[in-house]
Amino acid sequence: MLRALSGLTTRGRCLLAAGIAAAVCSLVLNERDLLRVAIFVVALPLLVAAFISATRLRLGATRALRPERVAVGASGEVHLELWRSGRLPGGEVLLEDGVPYVLGSRPRFVVERLPHDRRVLLRYPLQPMLRGIQQVGPLRATITDPFGLCEFERELIGHSRLVVVPRVVGLWGLPGGAGVGAGDDGTVRLHAGQGEPDVIVRHYRTGDDMRKVHWRSTARRDEVMVRVEERPWRGGTTVLIDHRAAAHHGTGPAASLEWAVSFAASVALHLRRSGHRVRLVTEHAIPLADAPGDGGEGYDNVVLDALAGLQPAHQRDVTLGHDPAEGQELIAVLGTVSAESVHELARYRPRGVRSLAVLLDTPSWAGSGSSDQQAAATKDAAELLRAAGWGVVIAGPDTPMPQAWAELCRTGAHRAALIGGER
Repeated sequence: MLRALSGLTTRGRCLLAAGIAAAVCSLVLNERDLLRVAIFVVALPLLVAAFISATRLRLGATRALRPERVAVGASGEVHLELWRSGRLPGGEVLLEDGVPYVLGSRPRFVVERLPHDRRVLLRYPLQPMLRGIQQVGPLRATITDPFGLCEFERELIGHSRLVVVPRVVGLWGLPGGAGVGAGDDGTVRLHAGQGEPDVIVRHYRTGDDMRKVHWRSTARRDEVMVRVEERPWRGGTTVLIDHRAAAHHGTGPAASLEWAVSFAASVALHLRRSGHRVRLVTEHAIPLADAPGDGGEGYDNVVLDALAGLQPAHQRDVTLGHDPAEGQELIAVLGTVSAESVHELARYRPRGVRSLAVLLDTPSWAGSGSSDQQAAATKDAAELLRAAGWGVVIAGPDTPMPQAWAELCRTGAHRAALIGGER
């Protein structure tokens, strides 16, 4: 009974107090009519409290997230179903679902008359602004009587997991000369004339069949080149994401780390859909996702889920200890890197294997733009990487991702031509 009385509203408590006061006055004045009124006034909130306490346990609800995985900037929706069992009439029900601020406003619903023979469907939208593993809930119901004398709060549903994945941008094209330095022959893919399929060529070796000489490549290079009777190389690519907190600037959705994560996701999915085997690692060579090129949508979800939960690392410098790409071609998305970090990245990479990097001008994400000294430091890091044989593109907060990727592809083609010339 004490638990039921705890649900009395201010109106109910005032009514109960007024009834008790009227009962005391009726005894002092010896007024039986006033005592009858006092008994009624006292009994009304007590009966309502007991009734609401008995009926509140008969509520049920379900929650469905559609979809359970949503990208930053996209729209999702939550479906709630509310029902009650039993024949007793129910009062007003106030529903409030717990929603983090990064998913939108907290929804509230008022159901005045909840039927007992069917379910009530409620919906509200989600607008995620920041990637991460978010928790929706709990769903709480506040049940009141028609007189507003008593109310009880109950948790109907706990938490539901929502994965907010990074935004994926459509990209076009691939770095030219894919496969340079990979494989036993160090073969180079060349694009023949219009309408002619791609071929793979290599330098002539003693004993090669002269019928396999590729005359167009021979004329272009001024040395004998022969065709390799293989399908075009579709090797592996490692995408490295630098997520050190010290390497990035900005906060929230506009942070440089969010740009880097979105770009890494876009590149990984684009390469996978182009037939490449893609690995995703951190700046410390810790694997995040690894699957063959034909991994399908399941691999897309593995990559996106790994990046959705990626949090800033506290290490200040890049530490590897071995080649993070394990001999594959490497595409690195880097924040601010020192000369020591550049040396750590370059020391384990074979010079004949293509290494590309998108270097973020992270100070420009701070809002005031980068100073001349900071811009010079970014350019120095880019020059150090280029001197180590890397192809580098510098990107800022206003750089469209397709443009950065297109420049990286052109840089890759140029590096492939240089390596092919060295061979």
